[in-house]
Amino acid sequence: MYTTDNEGLLNNYAVEPQIYYAEYPSPEQQRRYALQGAVGFLIASAMVLIALGVS
Repeated sequence: MYTTDNEGLLNNYAVEPQIYYAEYPSPEQQRRYALQGAVGFLIASAMVLIALGVS
């Protein structure tokens, strides 16, 4: 999108995307997020313990 002033100069503007509100996650999604967090924590903890064990 652009505009032109009286002298013929152009001003370019970015096209803004449509705004929408995020929806609160359902209980099933919340459980899935908790499970993913727990698995990630276990993997990170295992990596730290293995690094400490081999050093």
